[in-house]
Amino acid sequence: MSRYSFSGEDALRRRWHNPERLLRKIGLGPGIVFMDIGCGYGFFTIPAAQILDKQGKVYAVDVNSSAVEKLKRKASEEELENIITAVGEAEKTIFCEKCADIVFFSIVLHDFKNPPKVLQNAKRMIKPNGILINLDWKKKPTGFGPPTRIRFSAEEAQTMIKRAGFTIESNKDVGSNFYLIKARP
Repeated sequence: MSRYSFSGEDALRRRWHNPERLLRKIGLGPGIVFMDIGCGYGFFTIPAAQILDKQGKVYAVDVNSSAVEKLKRKASEEELENIITAVGEAEKTIFCEKCADIVFFSIVLHDFKNPPKVLQNAKRMIKPNGILINLDWKKKPTGFGPPTRIRFSAEEAQTMIKRAGFTIESNKDVGSNFYLIKARP
């Protein structure tokens, strides 16, 4: 469990996902370079930084400057010094070349103006043996979350990920409303 106290939006989202468990399940551990693309206010960023401790790095980018500021405040409260943040479009953000062990998208791929470009950038940043994770909404009515019409089905997401130069390793259901795609360059 995170040392951070979850309330409000975080508490609601925790009903869908346990970030610490999910991050460990995808292979997050000491020494990893983790990228949270479309990080928002840090729902996965903060737990990732805690899991990595001082042995790893978290890069986090979001277009929403107030969300990134909230993330920075949380990181400061938790005394986390292994998070590098950026405010900007994922279509224009490349933190480094072939340095990431894990590039992570959490219920955000549909929000980008140009998802294929974002995935191409992920390909540039990921190590040859790294993994790309796309956790996303199933394309079905849920009564919450983004409108169904803008969501990508798992098949649509897999096609985009393949076109960006990745090989799909797995596609699994995460509860009744989400899927998780794991891919390698």
